[in-house]
Amino acid sequence: MSRNSNSKTQSNTSPLPDAWKYEAVVAEVESIISRIETGELELEEVFDQFTQAVEQLKQCETFLQQRQQQVDLLIETLNNEM
Repeated sequence: MSRNSNSKTQSNTSPLPDAWKYEAVVAEVESIISRIETGELELEEVFDQFTQAVEQLKQCETFLQQRQQQVDLLIETLNNEM
């Protein structure tokens, strides 16, 4: 039943592609932040890149929430077996 408490979060997120890699996405977000901070982008590009970074961070959050749910389930299973 505790899994239903996260149903709102799950319903607002789509599954990640099979080839999706957390580390690669974090590196891309860091690269975007660096380009924004150095001022090498036109203003319109800043907004586009910022939007892309926000979307990628949402994917990272989804990934981490899914993994946390898996860990919680494993811990619950271990506790029930003891």
